[in-house]
Amino acid sequence: MGIVKKIFKPYMGLPKAVYVIFISKIVNAMGAFVIPLLTLILTKKIGLAEDDAGFYIALLGFIYMPAALIGGKIADSFGRKKVIVIFGTLGAACYFLCSTIETSITTVFLIGGASFFFGIAGPAHDALIADITTPENREGAYSLSYLGHNMGYALGPAIGGLLFENHFRWVFIGDAVTAILAISLVLIFVKDTLSQSKEEVFDENRTMEKHVNGSVIKVLLDRPILIFYAIIMFGYSFVRSEWSFLVPLHTEANYANSGAKLFGYIASFNGAVVMLFTATVTALLVKTKINNIRKIAIGGVFHALGLGMLGFFSNKTAFFVSMFIFTIGEIIVVVSASPFIMNHTPASHRGRVGALLPTIIGFGHVLGPLITGKILQVASIETMWKIVLVIMLIFSYFMILLEKNEGRLGGKVKQRQQINA
Repeated sequence: MGIVKKIFKPYMGLPKAVYVIFISKIVNAMGAFVIPLLTLILTKKIGLAEDDAGFYIALLGFIYMPAALIGGKIADSFGRKKVIVIFGTLGAACYFLCSTIETSITTVFLIGGASFFFGIAGPAHDALIADITTPENREGAYSLSYLGHNMGYALGPAIGGLLFENHFRWVFIGDAVTAILAISLVLIFVKDTLSQSKEEVFDENRTMEKHVNGSVIKVLLDRPILIFYAIIMFGYSFVRSEWSFLVPLHTEANYANSGAKLFGYIASFNGAVVMLFTATVTALLVKTKINNIRKIAIGGVFHALGLGMLGFFSNKTAFFVSMFIFTIGEIIVVVSASPFIMNHTPASHRGRVGALLPTIIGFGHVLGPLITGKILQVASIETMWKIVLVIMLIFSYFMILLEKNEGRLGGKVKQRQQINA
């Protein structure tokens, strides 16, 4: 019993809204059918070639970027909850419309609309959690949010894979309905936190979170460590895009006509591993007191080993072993990333920084399918996985270098404080 209590200690005593968001994430992810199956929707249902599919996935990523920037600004100006409810509902409506028309290139445009609206809503979630937490419990709060998403995700893609062949329109209906249910929980049980964040008072240990005037660019220039962090995480994002783009192509290449189901099971296994191991990994990370940057570097090594092994082994067992190793790395990175950003961000700019940095980072996710689609025209899938291995090890090393220079890159804000002291 004592061990169980230690494992779940980071989740105890959190604000009520964090637990509501946790349940909301479960519900929403249980209907996560469209995005995990996007590669197969484009290739098998619409009939696009692999490189064309990569182009459209990249295009959807480009759509998400300006949406997040817009969402960050709106969330800092008008409120977190309003953004989540209004634009999340519009995103769900786009998915519902997809279920009412014949599958065609129009479907891609509607999915793009959903990505745009969900992109606007995205930064508000992280800003809301940051508003109601402190550096002491922030890692546990973001970990619980991530855990909730993956508890639902453990079922979502598998159900989507089963619906894909013979009940395709329900892929869109299910995603829309669960999104609306998740938004309703936030609407009913969560208060907006913008006014609370404006009134927040910070002690000397949280000076990086104090309100400041000026643009988000000025904030980042005063905190150069965030800029370098985003550039390095761009490489992480490039690699992480491969599991949702290259893995389904690999399963379909090895197991024709059953690749969608196998990928659905692999994706659900990813969610199950997160569900079973996030609490343990989070507790271990908190106990070790390793700083967030080093944690992210360690997570990158797990990414490299997990995905890179598919360049050498690609039977069914290897796919699941690969996903297990990769997912442990994913847990480490995700649990550490948002707290690192928010601990270095002024409360006045949480929405904007929480949008701009993921936009820079997410550009790697956009380029991943685009570049991979081109490489696959001249190289095998196995060769691409070996390239992924090398890329990930390089960016993990860059993260270690960032840790070594953290004091120097901590920011002009900290330097001014030391001078004043």
